[in-house]
Amino acid sequence: MAKVILRDVKKNFGKTAIIKGITLEILDRELIVFVGPSGCGKSTLLRLIAGLEEITAGDLFIGEQRVNDCPPAQRGIAMVFQSYALYPHKTVYDNMAFGLKLAKKMTPKMIKEKVHKAAEILQIKPLLNRKPKELSGGQRQRVAIGRAIVREPKVFLFDEPLSNLDAALRIHMRVEIARLHQELNATLIYVTHDQTEAMTLADRIVVLSEGEVQQVGTPLALYHHPRNQFVAGFMGSPKMNFLEGRINAITKESLEISLPGDVMITIPVKPGNAEVGDKVTVGIRPEHLVLNDSRAIKLKGYAYVLERLGSESYLHVKLEHITDIVTVRIEGNAAIEKGERVEVGIVAENCHVFDADGEAYQR
Repeated sequence: MAKVILRDVKKNFGKTAIIKGITLEILDRELIVFVGPSGCGKSTLLRLIAGLEEITAGDLFIGEQRVNDCPPAQRGIAMVFQSYALYPHKTVYDNMAFGLKLAKKMTPKMIKEKVHKAAEILQIKPLLNRKPKELSGGQRQRVAIGRAIVREPKVFLFDEPLSNLDAALRIHMRVEIARLHQELNATLIYVTHDQTEAMTLADRIVVLSEGEVQQVGTPLALYHHPRNQFVAGFMGSPKMNFLEGRINAITKESLEISLPGDVMITIPVKPGNAEVGDKVTVGIRPEHLVLNDSRAIKLKGYAYVLERLGSESYLHVKLEHITDIVTVRIEGNAAIEKGERVEVGIVAENCHVFDADGEAYQR
């Protein structure tokens, strides 16, 4: 396997900058996930690594080799697409073996051994004689992955491979891809817009927005210590709640912030260059909000929508003096009705604070 190193990589389409100078080192045998909203540049970045798009500026290394000018076939990569891209008239075996048959050094016996080994890893040996139309969506995706495995590439590239599957099958395939990564012990770069996929699969996550890296880190580091408001709002489902406020007082280790409705909260963060009167945004995740807790600072409101999910529920609360609706995670069997008056409690230690530019105040 191999490292993948990007040094100030840029991609322009005409005068439009899509990738705006990304520097990143992907470790050998790491499973790294590029995540971000539609149009952030994650698939373009993957295509630059694959060689399907030309790099406008910067350097790209796979292993020790600079590959800017290398065609895809010489980069030692294999790519799994969202659309499966299987030949409908060929069997599963022939789809997986097709690329190997083009290699002159491969004998039929060697091809058969590689295909059967990959099919065994993916648990699709009984399907080798079927055509793609006879397979389910999940089985087709396994075949597409198998076609990549048999090539024994330096780096696997996955471009939103699960987005065509239903919710239950996506969960199952996430587990299978994680297992596959451990079994192959390979370098794997995975692109998705689904932050849940990113959180459950990645060794590290690269959060992208508008062609720039917002933050790189482990799933829990990004979740608990977001660098900015974009990362805080993107990572986590349901998303982090945000409340607009203003700095009322400053100490060496905290900011006192006034929220709408004359509510004051003192949050333990380093003030940096903060000044009294600055506008800030207070962020708090749904699981850190509490109802009717005497120890917490309270905001009054009423139950607007209640989503019951079985073991837990999400209560959407319309607060007084605040236009936004906040989401609170509560017990699945909580006895709350729509329209009921509630008090949402905020525990200061669980809050994040972001300045007017969206940058986080550090703890």
